[in-house]
Amino acid sequence: MGRDEEIEVLLRRWDQAKAGEGRVALMSGEPGIGKSRLTASLAQRIASELHTRMRYFCSPYHQDSVLHPFILQLERAAALTRDDTPDEKRTKLDALLRPGAKDDEDLTLIAELMSLPNAAAELNLSPQLKRERLFQALLRQLHAVTQQNPALMVFEDAHWIDPTSRELLDLIINRVGSLPVLLIVTFRPEFQQHWGGQPHVTAMVLNRLGGREVTALVRGIVGNAALRSDLVDEIAERTDGVPLFIEELTKAVLERGDDETGSQPFCRRVPRQRWPCRQHCTLL
Repeated sequence: MGRDEEIEVLLRRWDQAKAGEGRVALMSGEPGIGKSRLTASLAQRIASELHTRMRYFCSPYHQDSVLHPFILQLERAAALTRDDTPDEKRTKLDALLRPGAKDDEDLTLIAELMSLPNAAAELNLSPQLKRERLFQALLRQLHAVTQQNPALMVFEDAHWIDPTSRELLDLIINRVGSLPVLLIVTFRPEFQQHWGGQPHVTAMVLNRLGGREVTALVRGIVGNAALRSDLVDEIAERTDGVPLFIEELTKAVLERGDDETGSQPFCRRVPRQRWPCRQHCTLL
């Protein structure tokens, strides 16, 4: 809702990426503004097109974990499970990576990153050299993936990125311009980045929804249910144009039947607390 212009920009960047002119979209916005929803909408729009999708997630709990987003993506891509033995994990990982690997050293470096046994003992490299060769091995994997199909890469919540992942992301952004890749990086406004200004990089700032868009979103959530106009206006005023707040409050009103009582809804996660509560709602 209210993001037609942003979707059109992303679709144009996707068309350019498919033609081999890789693009980066830097998407900033406050919590709950709809960054993830917008990337999901783009993915739905291009779902029928042949492409590879890669998603990377940063976490506030892993800001000191080296290359955590990349490890998670590799685990998903290789279909690793908790029930797999270490040998089974290494077999799956090698099957995924071998087509894009330069040699066995690439496989060993990435296996060590994944904490697979005996991987570290196979190489005798200084930490700095090992780091550089690991980065190059991971970049070769990206090149290999894009040789078959264009790729949509989504790197979410970069404000929580660990320092090593940021170094690798710097390299990826510099390389993307010559690859059939659309890389979307989402982050909050306070995140300091230096990627803007490059010809293949587009900066996008997601603003809060306007009054008409808020009303349309509320009506869309309500559907056929009855909701008084004054309650719609109150939802719009309380949520201040933040889509996630709009959804949460509208659903809370419907669940409690507040369209008839007119009473203020409770937070759905903090018992006996009016919306918005200090513990949960202010953190959304």
